[in-house]
Amino acid sequence: MEAKAVARYVRISPFKARQVVDLVRGREVGEAFAILKYTPRKAARLIEKVLKSAVANAEHNLELEPDDLVVRNAYVDEGPTMRRWRARAFGRANMIRKRMSHITIVVGEKEEGKDGSKG
Repeated sequence: MEAKAVARYVRISPFKARQVVDLVRGREVGEAFAILKYTPRKAARLIEKVLKSAVANAEHNLELEPDDLVVRNAYVDEGPTMRRWRARAFGRANMIRKRMSHITIVVGEKEEGKDGSKG
């Protein structure tokens, strides 16, 4: 069984958020929290928040044990882009793109290995 959490319209570039999401994909939840805690990026705080929500969903809705969860899937999609204009020389203007992201994290139980051990 899997539980999912989504944070939409987060004000961070998808490129920057994907760099952090790649660190936790496929890891155990405890290990993922440890990685995010010591990652010095703004995206780490946002992704940690979504991961906590996914774990809480699994615990409350599906009655799964948080210690047995693993990050099954984690991805960042591009949201809408706010466009702003900055004045430049000779009466020109340049566009500034303020990008948004949709962060999705899916957690599930660890699968049994082929030799019968968890992992």
